[in-house]
Amino acid sequence: MTTLHEGSSMHAGPTTTGDSVLVARGLSKRFGGFMAVNNVDLSIRRGSIHALIGPNGAGKTTCFNLLTKTLSPTSGTIDFDGHDITQMRAADVARMGLVRSFQISATFPHMTALENVRVALQSSYGSTYRFWNSLKRVEPLNERAMHLLERVGLANMAKVEAADLSYGKKRALEIATTLAMEPKVMLLDEPTAGMGHEDIEPITELIRETAKGRTVVIVEHNLSIVATLCDRITVLQHGEVLTEGTYAEVSSDERVISAYMGGVDED
Repeated sequence: MTTLHEGSSMHAGPTTTGDSVLVARGLSKRFGGFMAVNNVDLSIRRGSIHALIGPNGAGKTTCFNLLTKTLSPTSGTIDFDGHDITQMRAADVARMGLVRSFQISATFPHMTALENVRVALQSSYGSTYRFWNSLKRVEPLNERAMHLLERVGLANMAKVEAADLSYGKKRALEIATTLAMEPKVMLLDEPTAGMGHEDIEPITELIRETAKGRTVVIVEHNLSIVATLCDRITVLQHGEVLTEGTYAEVSSDERVISAYMGGVDED
């Protein structure tokens, strides 16, 4: 894992420009007496790969869940592609193009890779999936499904059940099902969590490839991946933005070094 290097303290705060596709202002989330996310400002530039990082307990996952509408904020606003989505449901936001993949692979284990992507395509095209539908009715989606499997390196495993895929291949399949939703912004929650070294590099390259033409936001613990992939990084601590900038900037910030070296409770 890449380490944080000592250096002069540098700080680059959140930058909101006309080219920002996802913007949070004053975003907060309280659970009872605990403020998990506190007054977070965040601006994701269109076409970038943006990471949310921080030590355990920093509020990354809560912030991610707020952005993807899995949670509703206690206060603050979220704009996506020029629309206020603060009060919208996750499903409606997904149809607008803000799509997340989950940390635990969200595939149907006893369906083939092709069938999993086809289900996602049916959802994307507004066609409800029914197990009793004639196969002829879904055959037109097979070509698109195979194209997506090809993009993630799974074309030769189209007829393999998801349960029989390796962990890394399951994550690749999950990305294929996410791409089936035709996201403008793709949000990835710990895309390499639990992977062996042999799977990390292919998934990293897959993320880089699928990021072409869209925006990607990731929560990631593996700093070597963050350093390799990300254009911009927001560092959270105690539910607040500690700093934001390029990897070179944040990794040389003494506050970031201190936060990682000190550590806090589990997120």
